[in-house]
Amino acid sequence: MRFFTAGESHGPQLTAIIEGLPAQMELTTEMINGELARRQGGHGRGRRMQIETDEVVISSGVRHGKTLGSPVTLTVVNDDWKHWTKIMGVEPLEEGMDPADVKRQITRPRPGHADLVGGMKYGHRDLRNVLERSSARETTMRVAVGAVAKKFLEEIGIRTVAHVHEIGGVKIDPSSYEGLSMEELREVIEKDPVYCADPEASIQMVQAIDDAKGRGDTIGGVVEVIIEGCPPGIGSYVQFDRKLDGKLAGAMMSINAFKGVEVGLGFEMARKPGSEVHDEIAWSEDRGYYRKSNRLGGLEGGMSTGMPIIIRGVMKPIPTLYKPLESVDIDTKEPFVATIERSDPCAVPAASVVAEHVIATALATAIMEEFRSDTMEGIKKEIEAHRRYVKEF
Repeated sequence: MRFFTAGESHGPQLTAIIEGLPAQMELTTEMINGELARRQGGHGRGRRMQIETDEVVISSGVRHGKTLGSPVTLTVVNDDWKHWTKIMGVEPLEEGMDPADVKRQITRPRPGHADLVGGMKYGHRDLRNVLERSSARETTMRVAVGAVAKKFLEEIGIRTVAHVHEIGGVKIDPSSYEGLSMEELREVIEKDPVYCADPEASIQMVQAIDDAKGRGDTIGGVVEVIIEGCPPGIGSYVQFDRKLDGKLAGAMMSINAFKGVEVGLGFEMARKPGSEVHDEIAWSEDRGYYRKSNRLGGLEGGMSTGMPIIIRGVMKPIPTLYKPLESVDIDTKEPFVATIERSDPCAVPAASVVAEHVIATALATAIMEEFRSDTMEGIKKEIEAHRRYVKEF
């Protein structure tokens, strides 16, 4: 499976094309739209979420609710496009019109964004050409693609969930949701304003977001993705680019504003002895091989162990501030205080939704590389046979 996304933040639409999905997999717009709505939610979102109501259109690759095996095209229309038709139009400028006369031209790069380096790389003197594509608006299609990937994973017995671990220094107490099933955990998260499983921490997170907004500042945090049901042996130790933890970590780091990733205990391992890091192996007739703990987050030697995969990502504070930082105009080279585009005081809850779908996409792709079949039924049989094999090994 592979996919591409296209579209600008204020362009007419966002598009994704997915190739390699097995035929006969159930897929409807409702399955995708529910996930897109979650991406737009969470306490701390800004005005753009009130302007756009993201709904997907499936325009190829699906007939009567099932995939055909041909490329699937997903489209989300930008409702705000009607206000940007002249600024972001596709047609050439009118004869004699100076590009500098186009409204909303940007020559002042914002700190923490792709503006300046992107302008250097592609030779853009109007930095809007950079920020329109580098915008986190692109994650709309990452979630849409991920919703398709999640449906595939569900069909083969793999469940995913993501939640907020930390916002602005407020951390959850893991014992608050210990023992909950994946379904119960998701139910708690979806009712929470910041997608947090710890109700006491959630109250403090909401307050931290409101305080940051009052200061004209932004805050970041940590999100966690949990995957249950992944069979052992996905990935490989034989080449660096086939390691599953590398693929998942790379997927997490590809999300806008993410600056760190860890698996299992993660960076805490640096402060512990080996006896408190590695997971002892056990076997039972009912379960086959399993680990007595899951400190390594379900991944060893670049492969899944069969234990739940636990991966976390760090999102930096959004760099667009209502108390702007200093920068330099690329035309005049004069210092200035950065311009303000639309901004959220905190997008960590929404980022948890993006993380879940990006990780689901990376895992689904890895599984399709391991088990090749042109039909959903065929790939199910291959995976079931693999599950029997590893249990009886």
